[in-house]
Amino acid sequence: MAGNQSNAKPEGGSNQPLLRWKPELAHMSQLAKEEGAAYHKRRFVHSKIMMHLEGRIFIALIGPRGAGKSVLLKQIHNSSQNSFYISLDSYGGLDLFETAKELLERNVRLLLLDEIHAYPNYGGQLKKIYDFLPDLRIIFTSSSAISLHDSSYDLSRRVRLVRVAPFSFREFLWFAHSQEFAPLRWKDMTNRSRCREYYGKTIHAESYFKKYLCGANYPFSAAEPDPIPLFRNTLETILTKDLLFFARLSLQEVQDVRRMLEFIGRSHSEGISYSSISQNTGISKYKVQKYADLLEKSFVLRCVMPKGTNVTKEPKILFAPPYRLLYRQYDDCIGALREDFFVEAVSSLGMGIDYLKGRMGEKTPDYIVDGLVCEIGGQGKGFSQFKGFSGKKKIIFTQPGTLDDTRRPLFFAGMLE
Repeated sequence: MAGNQSNAKPEGGSNQPLLRWKPELAHMSQLAKEEGAAYHKRRFVHSKIMMHLEGRIFIALIGPRGAGKSVLLKQIHNSSQNSFYISLDSYGGLDLFETAKELLERNVRLLLLDEIHAYPNYGGQLKKIYDFLPDLRIIFTSSSAISLHDSSYDLSRRVRLVRVAPFSFREFLWFAHSQEFAPLRWKDMTNRSRCREYYGKTIHAESYFKKYLCGANYPFSAAEPDPIPLFRNTLETILTKDLLFFARLSLQEVQDVRRMLEFIGRSHSEGISYSSISQNTGISKYKVQKYADLLEKSFVLRCVMPKGTNVTKEPKILFAPPYRLLYRQYDDCIGALREDFFVEAVSSLGMGIDYLKGRMGEKTPDYIVDGLVCEIGGQGKGFSQFKGFSGKKKIIFTQPGTLDDTRRPLFFAGMLE
């Protein structure tokens, strides 16, 4: 009988044969470690993840498909002792707790679980591991915040969420062009001399900004000459997998989501709200709100709430870049695309952002960010929108870039930390 047992060993170090789980897991984990060694550049968020590893709490890497979460896991695997990697997209049939228990017995101390949303009832399994295997740390990834929301009760107080966002413009310059720049601070945006100095060091990088806006803002697309087909495939996966299975939408509801996205994509960014979508698509306002929430959790849309107490509390709905380009050409939607970029850049840093909503026909600036009133536009953008905001600090972010008392290059928003 002993002759039929596998001699494969996990990286944890035990000499015992693998009796209760598939021996190919050890081989796949070793391959993942080798793949991690092949990636020499690290996402900026890598150091944040490693800092959190010292604690007892589990770490969830949450972010859009293609943002590099799997590569991050493999890099951590490569640089860690006594770690083990499992892709649950490939091995969803495992008993996760029993597997974790056996790995811990074999001296594994860090378990890396990729695409955890593919595993049924993973929240309950992680809770059980946390409660009964206190010496085991776990980092897991998910491309679906929908599934995390569904498991929030089981995971509360046990998991720290770390957002793996698409590349900032500064990070894109480092990864795609090996150009390294110090970060810009938001509080320096109103300091003309500081911004002029920074612009002098980064002005040549602005030539890459259009490519970045057109879809090079993700690790999986940064080197592609035409990345938009990749995002079309990604969106299709979100619609037919994430929304259909994880969010449990019906086929008819998924078709409604398609119509909703097409309406948003073919419209100007101004005035896109739950009400306007409902009125123009025939989808109920309740359903529009439900779909928008799911699409924001899927990293396709961004919803920005209005500033003030005497306004309708409906968000302004924008795309996460570059999904708008699935519906319109760059030159035809550049105004909306600039806003998509600005909102994504500021929101991904956790900064508070609201949009400014005036009365019917009244011109107002676009957004307010930490007390700074912001307008987004081209070089010719004027100051008429700032009427009535004389007591507040004001900036116009322009693309192509301009720098004077009130104007700043739009790409500065992508250089922040």
